[in-house]
Order: sequence, then C-alpha cells, then structure tokens
Amino acid sequence: MKVILATENVKETTAMRDAYCQTLMELAEKNSNIVALDADLMSSMGMVPFWKAYPERTFNVGIQEANMMGIAAGLSATGKIPFAHSFGPFATRRCFDQVFMSCAYAKLNVRIIGSDPGVTAAYNGGTHMPFEDMGIMRNIPEITILEPVDTVMLKDLVRQTAGMYGIFYIRLLRKNAVKIYEEGSSFEIGKAVKLRDGNDATIIATGIMVEEALKAAKKLQDQGISVRVLNMFTLKPIDKEAIIAAAKETGAIVTAENHNIINGLGSAVAEVLSENCPAPLERVGVQDLFGEVGPENYLRERFGLTADNIVEKVQKALHRKKTS
Repeated sequence: MKVILATENVKETTAMRDAYCQTLMELAEKNSNIVALDADLMSSMGMVPFWKAYPERTFNVGIQEANMMGIAAGLSATGKIPFAHSFGPFATRRCFDQVFMSCAYAKLNVRIIGSDPGVTAAYNGGTHMPFEDMGIMRNIPEITILEPVDTVMLKDLVRQTAGMYGIFYIRLLRKNAVKIYEEGSSFEIGKAVKLRDGNDATIIATGIMVEEALKAAKKLQDQGISVRVLNMFTLKPIDKEAIIAAAKETGAIVTAENHNIINGLGSAVAEVLSENCPAPLERVGVQDLFGEVGPENYLRERFGLTADNIVEKVQKALHRKKTS
C-alpha cells in the first residue's frame, strides 16, 4: 500500500463513472475475458465508450437485474471476468438470491457494481436510494465489499479486482467525488487507510463521509481534541487490527457512513469491538429510515450525514470514555 494524501480536498474534474469506464477499457484491451453487463443504464453509468469499443463484450440485458446476475454467473463459468452494473438497490436487494446462489454459492468470479449510494441518489428518490445495500451483501459468505472514495482509489481497486477471483460488490458514486488521494497511490484490500492520527478518539468513515470526517477532525482540533481518521474502504473483510488498535490507543470510536447504521459500517465495527476490545462507540449514519427525493445537500442534513453530526458524536463518545 502506497498512500499519497491530496493537499486539498476539492471536487475532482473526472466523474467516478468515467474513471470506471476508462479503467475497464484499459483492462479489456489487455484481457479479452473482461466483459461488461448492464441493466439498461449504459448512458447513466458512462459505459457507452466501452460498448462502442467492445460491442461483442457488452451485454445490455434490459431492466432484468436478477437475470443479469445469472448471465454474469454463466459468463464466469466459461472463463469470462464479468463486471455487472445497476443502481445500488437493484444490484443488491432486487437480485440478492441470484447473487447468493448463482454467483457466490457456486464459487464463481463476478464483480457487481452498485451505483448512486445512499443520499447521492438524490432526485432519483427513495425507491432508488440504497441505505441497506452493503448490509444486504454483508450476509454473503466470502464476498468482498468495497467503497472507493475517489477516482484514484477506484481505478486501483478495479484493476486489483480484475486480477482476483471471487464475488465483489463495489459501491460506486457515479458523479464527481472529493479528492482524497493523489495519483500514484495504491491500496490494500482489507486494510484501512489512516488519513490523520490522533489520541483522543477515532473516526472510522467510508465513502462520502470520509470528507465529512476530515472536516469534523479539523473542527475538533480547534477545540483541542485530537482525532484519528480512518478510511475503512473495505467493509468486508473489515480491518480488525486497525479497529482494535484505535480502541486501545484512543479509547473512543465514531463511525460515519452514508448507509443505514443497521448492518453497515457501524455494526461491523461494533462486532469487532464487542468481541475484542470494548470501547465507547457512536454511529453516524441513516437512523433506520427510508430514502427521500431531494438535492444531496438537503438529504445530508435530513439524514444527519454532516461534519457537525460527527463532531457531536465524538463529543458524546469522549464523555462516555471519561465517565466509564
């Protein structure tokens, strides 16, 4: 793992979906077994260039996500390396049994891309807003669950998974992410990235909440509170060592996720803590609610996914640490 942190956390000029397509095209040029499957979202996902370059390796199955997973399993069984995409709720809850049985139970080799995580679904509304996708997929034995935070991490993870075997769920923001890492960075799947160190508490964040965690850490620093920030981009297998070290060394943990707090990052961290090193834990995330339609900034406030929410939870965790 080689991590180069960005000097400024600003919006990237390349959309995540474009970086995904470009990376897949580069891989496909070198490996004829790479194929792309789509559930009538090719334009939305920015995959038209791939389709034009490799029409014989692009399969638009229509709005039939469960069937798409079966086709992906079949392609894998013939030696292909399928990347299958749909919106997050349709790539997970709509076709869970097909992923579980046809892909995972059969020990095949499939990458599932679920886009527009959580509040980033915005105007697509509650029906398209996956607050539970990672929790659903967490139940599949031996699956790897990833949430790249920016294009640098995305490109590296797509390249890595193309050369690995198994079932992968990649939770993908389609639009422009905030830059966290510089080009040249590489990442180890299953290992958290320490973005800043601290002694008083630790914020463990994923996806769009990484930026909010960094903002919160700066606000807390102004209050004289030293906070560690971990980017837990792999939900499964989760980095138990980093969580245990944070609990022992800082004594208070806050998780931050653009997902239901039930069976997501907060739950995964709670499991590690309860079994290894109990410590005060507070969870920032969606409080077991359905999604809504609206602009992303409004939805972040509506569901409590802001730096101020993280600051509040850190202060609460610190109070619990002091009084325990």
